[in-house]
Amino acid sequence: MSDNAATPGGRTLLPVSLLTGFLGSGKTTLLNYLLRQPALSDSAVLINEVGDIGLDHHLVRRAKPDVVLLEGGCLCCTVRGELTDTLRDLLFRRGRDGIPKFNRVLIETTGLADPVPILQTLLSDPIVAQHFRLDGVITTVDGVLGMNELNQHFESVKQAAVADRIVVTKCDAAGATELARLELRLHELNPAAPICRSEHGRVEPEVLLNAGLFDAARKIPDVARWLAASAYRPVTRPSVLPGVTATAARRHDARVQSFTMSFDQPLPWEGVIAAMEMLLSCRGEDMLRVKGILNLEGQTQPVVLHAVQTLLYPLAKLDAWPDDDHRSQLVFITRDIEPAFVEDVLTQFIDAARAPTTEVSLAGGPGHADYGARPGT
Repeated sequence: MSDNAATPGGRTLLPVSLLTGFLGSGKTTLLNYLLRQPALSDSAVLINEVGDIGLDHHLVRRAKPDVVLLEGGCLCCTVRGELTDTLRDLLFRRGRDGIPKFNRVLIETTGLADPVPILQTLLSDPIVAQHFRLDGVITTVDGVLGMNELNQHFESVKQAAVADRIVVTKCDAAGATELARLELRLHELNPAAPICRSEHGRVEPEVLLNAGLFDAARKIPDVARWLAASAYRPVTRPSVLPGVTATAARRHDARVQSFTMSFDQPLPWEGVIAAMEMLLSCRGEDMLRVKGILNLEGQTQPVVLHAVQTLLYPLAKLDAWPDDDHRSQLVFITRDIEPAFVEDVLTQFIDAARAPTTEVSLAGGPGHADYGARPGT
């Protein structure tokens, strides 16, 4: 299927889109519309309970106790156990035992769900990571109640903060000024995520799909779009690291913010890994998402870095740079963490790696044995 993408090593992975959003924000209405479109005709849909999502009954017929088949070849599977077990089971049954050979997975969370543990599962489980890739996080925000939900519920803030695409729903019932204020706030919270409006769940699939690291249509890394580093605004504090430009979005509130750091010179891989391990070890719960492209010393190809809270995804080489800009760029989405703190940690460990006589003590950062290895070795 054209939506599949290959890793730099050539392995084909099934794309997974995570659909999240606060209670009553229109996730199921959007899902119903998407499942009627040809682009998602061979999808597997994972939800908490079939009875809870209210899929159009004309789309559904029961196949097995935990599976319903949808018109057009989709299947919908309940998630009663661990997500990893469900994905592994679906993978084993794919194309057999009466289960269609799906080529995409959609995961719909509950309205109060924290999307980060699902991202961690997709990044960390060894079997899941060998067969599935995160295509993107799609977050629905209620056009009428969204501002109030962002004010009162941190779950809503977090869902929007980690999104790759934001869908403002119920726009037919919201006023123009109300929508403009909500979209401004969402942009301040997550400046890299495109925002689209929807009425009755209507959003074309091409707007929402292929939002991750790989552009499936061209089968090449689309890092520039994935990072969207140009969306972030400058901070006033000057960088303390020569060759570094730190930028940040205007703060949404006192807790969540997004910022980028750019490095003009190639970086020592040991310093970057040690810094990330320290950040994730001591502040992992507040590192909502980190993604970047690195120009490392001794490497001719760019390297992708991706982390979600305490988990750091193994570094992966790309075949080529997406454009003529070969700077290292890191995007951080954090809670209660200032850019100065992150920059200071990076400075310390990068300087230490460039001057081996300087010792820096690590307090057992996560995944040191797995992620400390030089990319491609």
